Amino acid sequence: MPDNHASADRAAEGWTPPTPRDTSSPLRFLVWLARSQARRVATGAALGSSWMVGLAVPPWVLSRAVDDGLVAGDTAALVTWSVVLVPVVVLNAVLAISRHRTMTKVRMDASFRTVRTVVRHTARLGSSLSRRVGTGEVVAIGIADVQTVAQSMTVTGPGFGAVVAYAAVAVVLFTISPLLALVVLAGVPLLAAGVGPLLRRIERTGGDYRVHQGLLTTRLVDVLGGLRVLNGLGGKEFAAERYGRQSRELVERGYRVGGPASWVTALASGLPALFLAVVVWLAARMTARGEITIGDLVAVYGYVAVLVVPVSFFIEGGGDIARALVAARRITDLLTLRPEHEGGDRAAVDVPTGGGPLADPASGVLVRPGLFTALVSARPEEAIAVVERLGRLTGTDATWSDVRVDAVSVDRLRERLIVADNDAELFAGTVRDTVAGRHEPDDERVRAAVRTAVAEDVVEALPGGLDAPVASGGSTLSGGQRQRLRLARALYAAPDVLLAVEPTSAVDAHTEAAVVDRLREVRRGLTTVVTTTSPLVLDQADEVVFLADGRAAASGAHQELLRDNAAYRDLVSRVQDGEVGR
Repeated sequence: MPDNHASADRAAEGWTPPTPRDTSSPLRFLVWLARSQARRVATGAALGSSWMVGLAVPPWVLSRAVDDGLVAGDTAALVTWSVVLVPVVVLNAVLAISRHRTMTKVRMDASFRTVRTVVRHTARLGSSLSRRVGTGEVVAIGIADVQTVAQSMTVTGPGFGAVVAYAAVAVVLFTISPLLALVVLAGVPLLAAGVGPLLRRIERTGGDYRVHQGLLTTRLVDVLGGLRVLNGLGGKEFAAERYGRQSRELVERGYRVGGPASWVTALASGLPALFLAVVVWLAARMTARGEITIGDLVAVYGYVAVLVVPVSFFIEGGGDIARALVAARRITDLLTLRPEHEGGDRAAVDVPTGGGPLADPASGVLVRPGLFTALVSARPEEAIAVVERLGRLTGTDATWSDVRVDAVSVDRLRERLIVADNDAELFAGTVRDTVAGRHEPDDERVRAAVRTAVAEDVVEALPGGLDAPVASGGSTLSGGQRQRLRLARALYAAPDVLLAVEPTSAVDAHTEAAVVDRLREVRRGLTTVVTTTSPLVLDQADEVVFLADGRAAASGAHQELLRDNAAYRDLVSRVQDGEVGR
């Protein structure tokens, strides 16, 4: 495990993202992975070539021992060649170990680079990712496709070495018999021609299989995420039956992929053996006719036996590449998705120090800096739409201090402005890591953020406190607990502007009052915007903006709007009546 972490660190240090050209096709993506670690790949190719060519040396040494020692009756020569064989075998073993270690690093490096590229790009896509790619597809990429692509990097080492060894053996055989060399040179292309249709079928059926695998994984994630709801509605059996039916369909598609893949695996062992038999049969007949010596026959048998290794690599490597092209297609399809608003990523515009008012021309909302502002609407989606435009989650001409938010790079904007969404993901990890998010965890700051979000009871109820594990998605927590941890994470980042969507909708009135009081205290002098219809929160806001039909219809203090705006008064009264009814 330490070696894995060390490799990951080295990969991270030398990592640079791929260019659009590198992700324009599956093949170019694979080439980028190899080119990104060119020195290591070159080392693997050199070691692979040396190892495979070295495998042909023992047969040559044995042929000398037979002809110069046994046939000639020279005991000294026999002993000499036998002694020479020992360091040759030891050297080959050292080369094999070095080759294996190097190729393991190559595959790990490719895996880390792919994962980091995918994670980086999904972060750039932000909230638009879930609307364009299923969760299951991203999961399938991370679990299956990354490893498939990494495995294909083996071709750069033993695959290249197989070509060198094949050519070297052909040249050596030519010195013994041009006929045998011709058979060897013609044999492998014929084997490739026989396996080629199977590889094309793997690529075709594998692509279809991967599409349906991603869809099924998405359904599984959705079912697991909504299991409590399904139990409550009595729909668990229906969902399980539907998932089972689709699983069986995927299994059938898997058989269609596994058929040609199993043939490739079988032929990787069977065809080289058949090839070996043909060449040895020819060599034996030539020996019987006196055309080559007994030592030459031993050497030919050894050379052709050695060829089993590169020929197997040819066939297996072809299968790896076919599967990797399918996997890389899914990865590049994700990487070629463009953010819905990416102009700011190329811009150098920054928000002035100290910030200023936030303005949303689409709704007419103006958020004054340093205030606790509440957005309220009879249709909550209208208030949420304003937050998404101000927070640059959707295409927008909103401004911050007269600077368009889509003219600022996402990285710069997110350092100072954060959108706290109730649907924001909670990743698996400890409470400490969950609250710290992408920032370095500091226990004192974590506890302060937890206190402000009134989540102390959440932490105290978990065994281990800040070290307690949080399941992916916070599935072991209640809705109110998840909501408070999300708020704590947003507060830990200490942004200049916090845009929170219904931050207290899942908690009771007592907890809600405490959250609002602490939030106002901690965020004093900073801009905080919340969407809510809760009278308790509205009464504590410095300013309330009332939306009607998606436009700012009125603004002011809560009590002022209750007195002067009938529509606002009716909305708040309905909310209060609903709370009393509960």
